Amino acid sequence: MGEATRPVLSAPPEGWFRRTFGPTLSYWMEIEVHVYALAIAASVLLSFFPFLIIVLSICRHLLGWGGALQAVGLVLDDYFPGDVGDHGTMVGFIRDNLLAAVNSRGSQALSLALLIFTANGVFVPLEIALNKAWGVTKNRSYLKNQAISLGMIFCCGSLALASTVLSSMNVKRVGAAFPHFPFLDVVAYKMAALPVSILILFLVYWLLPNARIPWRSVLPAAILVGIALEILKNINLLSWTLWRQKLHAEYGPFYYSVTIIVWSFLGAMIILAGAEWSARRSRQLAAAGGPIASQDS
Repeated sequence: MGEATRPVLSAPPEGWFRRTFGPTLSYWMEIEVHVYALAIAASVLLSFFPFLIIVLSICRHLLGWGGALQAVGLVLDDYFPGDVGDHGTMVGFIRDNLLAAVNSRGSQALSLALLIFTANGVFVPLEIALNKAWGVTKNRSYLKNQAISLGMIFCCGSLALASTVLSSMNVKRVGAAFPHFPFLDVVAYKMAALPVSILILFLVYWLLPNARIPWRSVLPAAILVGIALEILKNINLLSWTLWRQKLHAEYGPFYYSVTIIVWSFLGAMIILAGAEWSARRSRQLAAAGGPIASQDS
């Protein structure tokens, strides 16, 4: 009998991780992406405190939600660990100054104007970055960009306000039902906040680029990025002691601002990575006969 024919071994296929995340890692290495993320982080720093003032003022003075401060405290604790009553922590510092600003007369109108101005700074580089990810060569005109940004401000701000109100209601009910389990307050907050965060990301991915984006193309990215941002927050919580000591040693009293910028930059990089992934995935589906984004005129 002749020698049995041996099967020809083909080269192993390219690894899943490299195929999925390799282009995203290359995208992160581009200088323009870092410029966009830094611009977004700086605008977040400028709009962070005015936004908290507006949310807390509306909840307390217009909606009459007495638990709004507790819900805002949970939001701050979710980003910056520490006892909200401790004046030596970042949360205590923000909380004390937030209460003083809300209780002062006339600060809400100034905060609203400042929020509108600075939030436009968030959406301008974000739109340009999303346009690049989707291969859109033409950005909106200045007036159109300002109109879209203003609409996104009120839309996302309303959703964030609704999230705060829902968090307040959940925390109040859970606290009354389970007074001996304070950790359930955090669970109740996340149950209300995470879906709203995903919805905000979905609207940003879908509406902000200067193109007609199929909503199915960005929904998976919004969900994954929402979960990734939640993981980033937990990394911040676990490493907060080390970060606080290091930043305080290097920047002194300015470490509050530096902390917000650093974590906003990392969050922006994740958001931009989600846009790159969804656009790349959409192009792959289009090559297989699926829908693809079309540029607006």
